[in-house]
Amino acid sequence: MIVSGWRLPDHPLRGSAVTAKLVGLVTVVGVATAARTALPLGDLYPLKAGVLFALVSVLAIGFLRANHPFAQFGPGNQITTARAMLVVLVASLIGEPGLGLAAASAAGASLLVVVLDGVDGWLARRSRMASPFGARFDMEVDALLIMSLSILAWRYGKAGAWVVVSGGLRYLFVAAGWLLRWLQQPLPPSRRRQAICVVQVVGLSLVVMPLTMRTLSSPLAATVVSTLCYSFGVDILWLWRHAAATEQAGTLAVEARGTSR
Repeated sequence: MIVSGWRLPDHPLRGSAVTAKLVGLVTVVGVATAARTALPLGDLYPLKAGVLFALVSVLAIGFLRANHPFAQFGPGNQITTARAMLVVLVASLIGEPGLGLAAASAAGASLLVVVLDGVDGWLARRSRMASPFGARFDMEVDALLIMSLSILAWRYGKAGAWVVVSGGLRYLFVAAGWLLRWLQQPLPPSRRRQAICVVQVVGLSLVVMPLTMRTLSSPLAATVVSTLCYSFGVDILWLWRHAAATEQAGTLAVEARGTSR
């Protein structure tokens, strides 16, 4: 999640975070088990949801120490954890029968995640517990949801395999940053980026809805993918220009020092 290394947080933050995650894990497994009685889901659905939420929780807890300078997990992160629970339930539908009620449930849960988006940030600021961890945790939850919805859209036959680009583009961008260090530079805050994230979730939720026919879902998915490609293109161009300007400034500084000698 965060660039710094994974380490367990100190007490009492560790206890606060672990308690929140354990409550979330029990809730996720309970909801997934109950969902099997109403939806045509496989026997492994609760296990998939539990394992995925546990993995997300372990990853998140390990990055609290360096990026969350507070003694408690905080109300904002509690809401983000609730959003992660919904996302995990959606992601665990991958591989399950894509029948009408299951698809409608995925779309409904995803739209609820969007409704809750922003509440976590507002609570963090109001409680004066905003942190780099909370911002990144929120971002990773959104990224997992977009990836899950794009895969479901493909598996439900609402669009071709190309729709997975919507979910995979961010992970490809992160991987490219391992090779090209200038892609790791921090980006300035952007309303465009936030708005397009909402467009991704809402658009893909509409795509997977049972009532959305292929004649509409495919063009809608193409629009979603196109807007995301545009947004990433703008950011990559900014990073490239910023890196070039920084390198040029560094070169001029070295030359100036050499001249002064």
